[in-house]
Amino acid sequence: MTADLIAVDWGTSRFRAYLLGGDKMLAQVATDDGVAGLEAADFAAVLARHCGVWRTAAPRIPVLMAGMIGSRNGWREVPYVTAPCNAASIAAGIATIAEGVRIVPGVIQRGVNGAVDVMRGEETLALGAGVGDGVVCMPGTHAKWVAMRDGAIQGFATFVTGELYGLVRSHAFVARLAEDDEDPRGFATGLAAAEAPSGLLHGLFGMRARVLGGTLSGRAARPYLSGLLVGAEVRAALELHPGTTQVRLVADAPLIEPYRQALEHRGCAVSSVSTEATLIAGLRRLTT
Repeated sequence: MTADLIAVDWGTSRFRAYLLGGDKMLAQVATDDGVAGLEAADFAAVLARHCGVWRTAAPRIPVLMAGMIGSRNGWREVPYVTAPCNAASIAAGIATIAEGVRIVPGVIQRGVNGAVDVMRGEETLALGAGVGDGVVCMPGTHAKWVAMRDGAIQGFATFVTGELYGLVRSHAFVARLAEDDEDPRGFATGLAAAEAPSGLLHGLFGMRARVLGGTLSGRAARPYLSGLLVGAEVRAALELHPGTTQVRLVADAPLIEPYRQALEHRGCAVSSVSTEATLIAGLRRLTT
């Protein structure tokens, strides 16, 4: 099988590269050489270190990169494409930064009253998720919900669920209340609490009150927090997309199951695809 593309997912904390030939993955590499830990002069050397052998064997093979590598902290800042956008308009914004090396642009959404949302890397996942008309959810530090129409990105919304979970878990009262031998049943309790009309901020303090009042164990505290935050995200996202009955998750374990539970709790059918397969499919769409 002849290699014809090096697909790269270069994010804040991780570097992943895939040597592709047709519909086959011929080789891959994953390291901790994320954008956040590198200086401007490092990027070319990191790419050469991890993909140089592939490029030497196939000197004309193109390299297509997605993710934070195209941010202002990356190799070169690539201007956003404005949503709504499709594969053709995103491909038109791809920037060449070195011979045979290109970066996919991110996408920006401008709403009313000055509202702005952005993404880098998730646009490629949205294109590769295999959804013509529907909603794609990409859980993570900054979770993305993307509305697809005719295979194009119609609009999207970002939720800082993962980042907030980490902050509250490590730096708020949860750190003092929680016990390490976790009781996963707390997740369902948190999901139910996310439905309360009093909102997320009241629900967060309610976790402390439940433990102090004896209705929630310390073992269930962190799962409760996860359920509350994921439940609040799913509730808000579905309010943005009324009538949604099916959602495609682009995720890997352990994020699939919490979101599946939260979505099914709201009456949605769920299908899932791996991040790796979706990234490769999305980059392929941008090269055809």
